[in-house]
Amino acid sequence: MKPTAWGRRLPWSIVAAATILVGLGWLAIARVEELTDGSGRLLHQQMAFSTIALVVALLLTIPHYQLLCRFSYVLFMLAIVLLAAVYFFPPINKAHRWIRLGPVGLQPSELAKVAYVLALARYLMYRDNYRRLRGILAPLGLTLVPVLLILKEPDLGTSLIFLPLFFVMLFAAGAKRSDLACVALAGMLVLPLLWTEMSLDQKSRITALFDQPPPSRRPSDEAYHLHQAKRFRAMGSVWGSFFTGQPSDDPAAYRLPEAQSDFIFCVLGERFGLPGMALVLGLFALLVWRALAIAQQTREPFGRLLATGIATLFAIQVLIHTGMSVGLLPITGLSLPLVSHGGSGLLGYAVALGLLLNVGLRPGYEVTNEPFRYVVERD
Repeated sequence: MKPTAWGRRLPWSIVAAATILVGLGWLAIARVEELTDGSGRLLHQQMAFSTIALVVALLLTIPHYQLLCRFSYVLFMLAIVLLAAVYFFPPINKAHRWIRLGPVGLQPSELAKVAYVLALARYLMYRDNYRRLRGILAPLGLTLVPVLLILKEPDLGTSLIFLPLFFVMLFAAGAKRSDLACVALAGMLVLPLLWTEMSLDQKSRITALFDQPPPSRRPSDEAYHLHQAKRFRAMGSVWGSFFTGQPSDDPAAYRLPEAQSDFIFCVLGERFGLPGMALVLGLFALLVWRALAIAQQTREPFGRLLATGIATLFAIQVLIHTGMSVGLLPITGLSLPLVSHGGSGLLGYAVALGLLLNVGLRPGYEVTNEPFRYVVERD
């Protein structure tokens, strides 16, 4: 594709929204370090991660996304192998989530989400694969393998993303609603079994949601993270400390574990108040809306499903992260895409954005003298 055509067709609104979100993440991480050690180490790391992520996203717009369609199952199997490989490395904070080779670390579950979307889009692009109830069993198995591996790490938050992805992409592909209802009913019946397999820590995070103490009462150990998250956010009041000043000099008032990743939305609320939180949600809404618009405009089935899956991936993770930050959902330790500190998460969503931009650059089929000939480039 010629550079002029590339620049003309690129969905610049998605690029702009993603860039602003990354910049807001830098500001939030800088705020966390200002309230702790002030070293700037996390911010410098995130800037380096962002540079790598930008390069990856741009490189993924060059080859036609149909090439990735051919290798989607291979990429998914590679992701499964990496998810299993984490158990051969020492645990970090009692969890097997990382593959570490010297100073370099990789969290395979972040890349597994994108690989899953690719594989599911490949399977669902053929109508016969999902028009019958038994045809849904294959993608259900495709879903349960990464879910069970990630639950065992344990990582409840990331595992929660796969099932909504499964249902939304099946619905977008045209699966029968009655079949989806049967699968949903079966899922509800196994919830008691899932509860028995959850660790005590995971169970306590769910029960703490229904026992939130008032600000004047000391929280239990299980409710500590949620209590501190709400307290941290409240320190910013309506307009945030950036505009009104810091209300307290007591370091204990700003103590929030994993603030740079799991609770970055609270940090943005403390620093920039309600306008900052509204800006973040508005940017994500723009990104998801443009992704769905690309899916609607794309005539080729794999590209349409891929764009739908990426839009759903962003929407689900944002809803879970913000919901747990304000006490509407259990604390799951799920990061905020493009904003939270972390190289693996940033890389995974850079890959997703690169694929989305790729689909937006190449809308699909057009009618020519050869009906429904696939058009790779239209300059």
